[in-house]
Amino acid sequence: MDNPVKVLIVEDEPHALTGLAELISAWGYRTETARDGIEGWEKALAWDPAIVVTDLKMPRLDGIGLLTKLSEAGSGLSSNMAVVVLTAMGSIELAVDAMKLGAYDFLQKPVDSTRLRTILSNATRQRDTNIELEVARRRLRETGVLGSMVGTSQAMREIFTLIEQIGPSNVSVLITGESGTGKELVARTLHDLSPRKGRPFVAVNCAAIPETLIESEIFGHEKGSFTGAVDRRAGCFELASGGTLLLDEIGEMPIGTQAKLLRVLEERKLRRLGARTEQDVDVRVLAATNRDPSLAVAEGHLRADLFYRLNVFNIHMVPLREHMEDLPALAEAMATEMNRKHDRKVSGIGPSMLDRMMSYDWPGNARELRNTIERAVILCPDGAPLDAGHLPPGFGKRKAPGASASSSGDLTLPVGTTVDEAERLLIERTLESTGQNKTRAAEILGISLKTLHNKLKEYSRSREMAIR
Repeated sequence: MDNPVKVLIVEDEPHALTGLAELISAWGYRTETARDGIEGWEKALAWDPAIVVTDLKMPRLDGIGLLTKLSEAGSGLSSNMAVVVLTAMGSIELAVDAMKLGAYDFLQKPVDSTRLRTILSNATRQRDTNIELEVARRRLRETGVLGSMVGTSQAMREIFTLIEQIGPSNVSVLITGESGTGKELVARTLHDLSPRKGRPFVAVNCAAIPETLIESEIFGHEKGSFTGAVDRRAGCFELASGGTLLLDEIGEMPIGTQAKLLRVLEERKLRRLGARTEQDVDVRVLAATNRDPSLAVAEGHLRADLFYRLNVFNIHMVPLREHMEDLPALAEAMATEMNRKHDRKVSGIGPSMLDRMMSYDWPGNARELRNTIERAVILCPDGAPLDAGHLPPGFGKRKAPGASASSSGDLTLPVGTTVDEAERLLIERTLESTGQNKTRAAEILGISLKTLHNKLKEYSRSREMAIR
């Protein structure tokens, strides 16, 4: 360890004390020892260890007494100190009492070294997470920034508070909101505020994977399990082992695959396609969708039992148009990011550009804002501020009096147009406005790319039938 974690060992039996100190030191920790609770308390005050490993039964002051004093110490000791208690056979009730008083974990004697090492490792990770969370909270209070997320509006502060509360846990979270609102950014922030930070973060878009391949992508497969499976392949769950898996556009996952996913979530075990045995799964699963999940359940696109399993907590990302007071700070943060990305030195956002951006409703949300800022930073000379001239041609234009529907961004429909026909016209007009960029059109329409492709195939078949 570059900066060894300090572990105080409190044990009245000399041989056990020496053995524990040597063992824990060999794992890279910095150790100090005490022979009873009183000495342990004095050394804790002087040394401020990250972890205390203490026996329960000791002279002068026992482990429960030491734990109580440590818990009541307040600002005199680190608030992130973890206490691990050691208990002899027949003293489990005392260990349970210690847990109620705030002990991190307990371990029976004789000590299982593998188990002890795991506990110390987990306690260290939890401590690091708590420290980072405290820093994040302080930064949020001072600047309105949480991770890579920016905002001081009431809507964003409520989202930040919820992320802070559930980030360090292992619960599943369903993240909802329109395309481009930052759902993956929320997932990454949850991961970064958890003890799993430093482990893999894997995001998979369920709408972008062909239905015939999605189970292989998620669960993995064995060689020869299907035509084309020439090698064994790990799926997303295995790639995210110990970390976090984001299943984006969960409502686009085939129903059959949803059933298998539910079983993995419930039993924490998975079986690769073609495998005979199961393997344990240690992954935190987050899911995202731009659909209304309750409507997706009602329409049969999302299994109700999977929805309830994923929706332990729901974080709903509001569209940018509903918290426009955050746009100036958000745009400045993006400009700074793009300066770094493209090695530019743009000096902020000028008033002419900001005025134009504040009068626009941003149908593509924060993703559209990011793309707009990136384009402007590339065009702007170093040292100059971004101005309205760096916005895309026609940005934010409204329909001029007397302009035809075809020359503006508006769509006029005659009375009597069916809903299906209106949908087709809207999709075709949006594609025209994006230069046939399907990904961009899907974002503006608030649908998945897979749904857009399906709609276009349907329109193509209808035209073929009409020709025949």
